[in-house]
Amino acid sequence: MLGTNGWDHTERRAASQQFGLDLVEFESRHEFVAAALDTAQLNLDQYLDRTVFYRERPFTREAFREFMLGQSKPYPDTIGVMERAAASGKYLLATLNNESLELNAYRIQAFGLQRIFKLFLSSCYLGVRKPDAAIYQLALRLTQQEPAQCVFIDDRALNLECAEREGMKTIQFKNAAQLEHDLRALAVEGLSH
Repeated sequence: MLGTNGWDHTERRAASQQFGLDLVEFESRHEFVAAALDTAQLNLDQYLDRTVFYRERPFTREAFREFMLGQSKPYPDTIGVMERAAASGKYLLATLNNESLELNAYRIQAFGLQRIFKLFLSSCYLGVRKPDAAIYQLALRLTQQEPAQCVFIDDRALNLECAEREGMKTIQFKNAAQLEHDLRALAVEGLSH
């Protein structure tokens, strides 16, 4: 919600077109190792060994990595909404996402997220991914928050359903204006422009 997806099906399709990969084969290989990548059981180089560079290619690993990272584009309007909420000083803002260690670190730095969020609860740190109930339970334990005090924001219905089962309020993200509207409806302060 703070930017484009890091390495989702759209980004992988673009990579297959850019580098001439067989998309069906690439997706099949990705699916076999995606959970291990997102939970830091594989690093990015190991992932690339298994999904792209298991055979010789007419392009370099560095070119492919650069392309992967380049797919991450921030959404300044959405980041602005979260910056205003953070500036109020009234809320503990944390992320809860599925992402590989290298991509997560890149996006935190490139999007300047340290100035907004106090805690990054990413699958690569926690060893579990959304929508597994354990990731929501860990988030609650690590933040020491009651579920009813939390607002979980995500663009995927299944992730929202699982957060609701844990007792959290939820917002399905569509765009920055809608997010700001929905946060105001929950009486989140500090969102005035």
